[in-house]
Amino acid sequence: MLARWLSETQPGIQCLLSPFSALVSRVTLPPPLLLLCPTELFPQMSFSSDGPCHPECGNKGCDGPTADQCLNCIHYSLGSVKAGRVCVSSCPSGYFGENASRRCRRCQKACETCTGRGRNQCTSCQRGFYHHQETNACVVFCPAGFYADESKDVNRLQIGCLPECQPGMHFSKETRKCERCHASCQTCVGPGKEACIQCAKDFHLHEWRCVPACSQGFYPEAVPGLPYKVCTRCDDSCSACEGSRDNCVKCKEGFNLRIGSCITNVTCMDAFKTLCEIVKSKKLCEMKLFVQLCCQTCRMAG
Repeated sequence: MLARWLSETQPGIQCLLSPFSALVSRVTLPPPLLLLCPTELFPQMSFSSDGPCHPECGNKGCDGPTADQCLNCIHYSLGSVKAGRVCVSSCPSGYFGENASRRCRRCQKACETCTGRGRNQCTSCQRGFYHHQETNACVVFCPAGFYADESKDVNRLQIGCLPECQPGMHFSKETRKCERCHASCQTCVGPGKEACIQCAKDFHLHEWRCVPACSQGFYPEAVPGLPYKVCTRCDDSCSACEGSRDNCVKCKEGFNLRIGSCITNVTCMDAFKTLCEIVKSKKLCEMKLFVQLCCQTCRMAG
């Protein structure tokens, strides 16, 4: 009814009635009713005299359909009067959204993301800078008592300066203070037994975890330079070993234990003396093929 009345009685400026229809209906309005038409018919949209504005434009309308032709913005305005402004839903890296003015303000030079323009309001840093966890500043070098830490963020690599905690403790990004390592760790980079750097006394390193005893099929091996032992896998034929991977104490199914070695379940018979001497002189006894061909010689060779 309103559209019909407007089209029949009010010559003048056009008002877009259905911006979502393929067949656009237009009616005419006198200038005083131009501003009433959009808000009355489509209160969720802003309009120019030629049609709907960009979705980021505010209630003051626009001079055209693009985001850089808005007279004001719903969220934030990026840019300057001289260089040109554009309405955006969120501010890009290097800027922060100032809610009072609805403007994207530039962060301090070294900041990649920030909460304000101050030097101590950075949340991440540009390449070549470290984020100081306690002061929220971006620095070229980590100060004394801090170390450079590289840890994966959601979509980027965040590099920061973290406090150097006492041995047996690690810095927690959640509590922002030094926390004690897991009981199995002597030193660590985080909570849990998977974060150990060195194992505590009476613990062994097994597949990047510190454990009180190695799993079946492994034995604790002393490694030069390490204050703890590392769980090393036994020989493939052993289900358990001691001291070295070849010193089997229990064999897998299909093997028989013979003087610390697991050999296949076949009759062990001495081969020709010449072959036995070759096996002995070449120290080939550890090879399963020769163990089976010349068991006696291999036992003699130790």
